[in-house]
Amino acid sequence: MRTEPEPSAVTLENCASEPIHTPGHVQSHGALFAFTAAGEVTYLSDGAGAFLGVAVPALGESLTASHFDGQAIVATSIGQLAAMPSTDGFLPQHHEIELAGRPFDLILHRSGDSVVAEFETQSQSAAAAASFAIKAHRGMDKLRRQSSIQSLLEVAVEEVRQLTGFDRVMGYRFGHDGSGDVVAEARREYLTPLLNQRYPASDIPEQARRLYVVSTLRLIADVKSLPVPVKGRTAAPLDMSHCVLRSVSPVHIEYLTNMGVGASMSISIIVNGELWGMLACHHMTPRLVPYATRMACDVLAQILASSVQTITAAEQAKRVGRASQLRTELSTRVLQGSDSSSAMLAMGDELLAVFNASAAIFHENGKTTVHGPLPMPAAMALVEWLAAQPRQPENHLVARDRLDGLEAPLVQALGSFCGFMAGRFDEFSDSWLVLLREEQIETVAWGHRPAKNVEVGPLGSRLTPQGSFDVWWETAKGVTLPWSPADIQLARGLFADLGRTAALRNAELSKAKDLMMAVLGHDLRSPLATISMAAHVIGKTSDRNEQMSQRIQSSSGRMQRLISQALDISRLQAGMGLGFTPVKTDLSALVDGLVDEVATAHPGTGFVKSIMPGLWADIDPDRVSQMLANLLSNAHHHGTGTTPVEIAVSGDETTVLIEVRNPSPALPEAVADNLFTPFKQGLHENRRNKGGLGLGLYIAHQIALGQGGTLAYSYEQGDAQMPQGPGTGGKVVFIATLPR
Repeated sequence: MRTEPEPSAVTLENCASEPIHTPGHVQSHGALFAFTAAGEVTYLSDGAGAFLGVAVPALGESLTASHFDGQAIVATSIGQLAAMPSTDGFLPQHHEIELAGRPFDLILHRSGDSVVAEFETQSQSAAAAASFAIKAHRGMDKLRRQSSIQSLLEVAVEEVRQLTGFDRVMGYRFGHDGSGDVVAEARREYLTPLLNQRYPASDIPEQARRLYVVSTLRLIADVKSLPVPVKGRTAAPLDMSHCVLRSVSPVHIEYLTNMGVGASMSISIIVNGELWGMLACHHMTPRLVPYATRMACDVLAQILASSVQTITAAEQAKRVGRASQLRTELSTRVLQGSDSSSAMLAMGDELLAVFNASAAIFHENGKTTVHGPLPMPAAMALVEWLAAQPRQPENHLVARDRLDGLEAPLVQALGSFCGFMAGRFDEFSDSWLVLLREEQIETVAWGHRPAKNVEVGPLGSRLTPQGSFDVWWETAKGVTLPWSPADIQLARGLFADLGRTAALRNAELSKAKDLMMAVLGHDLRSPLATISMAAHVIGKTSDRNEQMSQRIQSSSGRMQRLISQALDISRLQAGMGLGFTPVKTDLSALVDGLVDEVATAHPGTGFVKSIMPGLWADIDPDRVSQMLANLLSNAHHHGTGTTPVEIAVSGDETTVLIEVRNPSPALPEAVADNLFTPFKQGLHENRRNKGGLGLGLYIAHQIALGQGGTLAYSYEQGDAQMPQGPGTGGKVVFIATLPR
């Protein structure tokens, strides 16, 4: 039993694969010939001789003087065109000739190595031609005097309708997604207006868009006329991209029929080499527009396109100038001010205006500033998401017009904001500038539902045009106006300026920091040494003065340590390293003596030593002493104050271990993850060390690394039967591993 095959999958590729540039047919109001350079006919439309009423060469026959009613201009023009360079040969040539007493337009152009000659009935009287010339000149003059794109299109549709007599002429402007909006319309009063309706991108498949750029004017004189076959000497079809008689896609014929159109003409508006828009003409009955009139309309469209390009360039130049002024002023404010975020806030309105944005985020050194109605939690969450993305090349921007792919909590937090453009302009301070656009809720009046019907016919499944052109309304949500190439280019310039400004400011801050470090290292250490010595002398005079002396010496000693830490931090952040001078050192004796010194400085804290004797190592004794002093100070400040701090030193032939234990609850995970990060005092508040800068463990870690070792944190659980806390046996442990 025979079964029917399953229909194949239907996509836009069905339309995209349609060979519209090689249809193998012409429209019925003309005749087509293709000649070799020697005048031999290689392609011929059926019934060409009968249509012209004169003798014509047959397929494969060469052109002679008797053909085409003896009109020598045919053979002469073909020969001249064949001899032209191919780069010039595609420009059409036009002649008016008379065959069997009837006027024709002869249009010639090159198609590969062939010369294509098309004969089209001329239906224009001399009086009409004179009137047409006046109208064409007037239309061109009016177009040149327009100052806006909208007025250009409105004038264009009126003038084209005056020239051609079409019932309706529409001005289309294509959007970023390829859909087309009817933004101008001239029509007969009885016709239903189509102004402000939108037609989906799928109405013009990609290969049709390419052809509209190559061949800018297209006439369909009679939608219902039957196409005439074109026969060739070979099976290869003739490329008819530039043919004025080229037949029409059956899908497009069906589309026009569904709209009730009897004839149509389209004129491309090409701006910067791309299909920017179109003038679409409809007539309810067949209409043959003379070739000269069509060419005048094409010239009008070229003037229109040139004016669009000029206006667009002027608007962009104005915007670039405005952006340049913004860049200069914002960079100056950031460089001269003490607070970059304040500079951004002062220029916020202008920043949003230049980029057509609704809000802006400025993030620098962990501080986030928002200009606009964006909630701060949403701003911080977005910056955190951006910072977590893989690192991109310099000057890379993240630009989105929808939030697809973002985590649901972040999307919810952003609310009505669904598009952003962001860039990191300074790695050192992790600085970001983010521009945001709100959702563009738009109610669209589609000319028809923006989806194609599927039909299965003799050629299989294909997408077909809509059978109904009733207005279909849709509300678009969740997207915003896309960031254009111009937006991105301007943003790159702004971010580059901010990056250079940040680099310059960082250099100035570095100089200031170096100066401050010099002051700390030279001008403060000497006075502190004097204060400490004076306190020592005062302490010998009485018991009361001895107590005060100890306090002064303790405070001055702490200031000395802070100065040393600050100098070390400066060296580390400048990439200079701490500097090491390794010598063969009795590490056991070094640790034993240092613990005794610390115990003397902190009489209220007990220290228990377990030191293997005779451990010699090639180390920098001053730096190791600094590392151990920081670990013991940390244990003192974060211990219980009553349970002793334990110090253990052990080793083997290659490695020595220095372990410092103090009783304490386990550190919170957030604290443990950042133990060796500087300036972290906010993570672990301690009433016994309120003034700590969080530098000690960082420097200790760097000292261990600088000598080829490691410094690690761990926690030893106490008695499982007792609650954890001070005095229950739980201990914080730091283990320094150094090579011998």
